[in-house]
Amino acid sequence: MQERAEQTRRSLLEAAASLFDERGYAGTSISDIATRSGHTSGAIYFHYASKEKLALAVVEGHFATWPPLIERYAGPAATGTPALERLVRLSFAVARAFRDDIVVRAGARLWAERTLIAAPLPPPFVGWIDAVTAMLERAHADGDLAPHLDPERAARTVVCAFFGVHTVSEALDRRRSIEDHLTDLWALLLPSLQARPAAEELLPLARRG
Repeated sequence: MQERAEQTRRSLLEAAASLFDERGYAGTSISDIATRSGHTSGAIYFHYASKEKLALAVVEGHFATWPPLIERYAGPAATGTPALERLVRLSFAVARAFRDDIVVRAGARLWAERTLIAAPLPPPFVGWIDAVTAMLERAHADGDLAPHLDPERAARTVVCAFFGVHTVSEALDRRRSIEDHLTDLWALLLPSLQARPAAEELLPLARRG
């Protein structure tokens, strides 16, 4: 019984996410979600109580995607690979999630439309700045970060540039070319970050994941 309830919740969440991604929050109704999911409006209200609660669940699903990825590339198990390479690999993994994961895409759009949603949403970016700072501090400790850089300030710049690329890529082609755009970004940033610039060696390896 519990498993079936969880399957229904997930089905509703994914149907809502696909519509929020296509039409935005204001352009999506409970009736639309019921039709897309194959469940009744009553089932939606039973599991999520309101459209606001469903939107909040999608945004929370978006944010829940990141800790396992950060752990994979920045956690103790990843320490055999240089920190800057792990950072670039992480960025491509995140880019693919934004491109391919409907909950991630919808969560990003909903957060951008947050003023329309009568529910408190999690704050963005802070966790990313912390994670990138820690990776750049590791690169600094290993002698791989350009010595004149402050890891925290550099991390803020990297995060701003990364999400700026996503915004432009979404506007241009729905992120279909995000990996190419991200490669161009790192080709520009890495020579400034690396103590011994070698972007042409690192990028092909990192892009493969």
